[in-house]
Amino acid sequence: MNVLIILGSPRKHGNSEILARHVGESIKKSGGAVDFIRLNSLNISPCQGCGGCDKTGICVIKDDMTELYTRVDVADALLLVSPVYFYGVTAQCKGFIDRFQARWSRKYVQNIAYRAGEGRRGYFLSTSATHGGKMSECCMYTARYFFDAIQLEFDAEDSLLVHGVDEKGAVVQRQGSMQDAEAFGRKIASRE
Repeated sequence: MNVLIILGSPRKHGNSEILARHVGESIKKSGGAVDFIRLNSLNISPCQGCGGCDKTGICVIKDDMTELYTRVDVADALLLVSPVYFYGVTAQCKGFIDRFQARWSRKYVQNIAYRAGEGRRGYFLSTSATHGGKMSECCMYTARYFFDAIQLEFDAEDSLLVHGVDEKGAVVQRQGSMQDAEAFGRKIASRE
């Protein structure tokens, strides 16, 4: 199993990345292959809403997203990682997601069922500073519709949400977080 982990935080080695790397190690221990992409280090322009992808299923913007489309397409599973920013995913993560309008067009305009029936899955990992009851709700909706557009199966149980970690590295001190990340990695690796 090849798992692509998308790091959506602008903060290197922050709480969401610490958890994601722990999940990745658990996947590797279970026999899976893991590849990380840090969105903040890439040149990704925002979607222009031009409709060019409606004709071909390919985005007309040529930047670092060009390679990412292929990497997402060949992955068996994708873990989208983002801390909560103002009740949503980060700008880096949202810009990445918006550029998948080309894959939405491939699916819904061109009626191309890419790798349908292969059981490819999407997973979501998020951290937040506060404990609000609906803290991750908007992020979950965004993840759900993103995974639908790129034809990955996703359920709410395919998420690891850790609240109450604000300071960089706080997640390491939070009781049970590292164990939850390890278990989440095993869960991802066990799905074939």
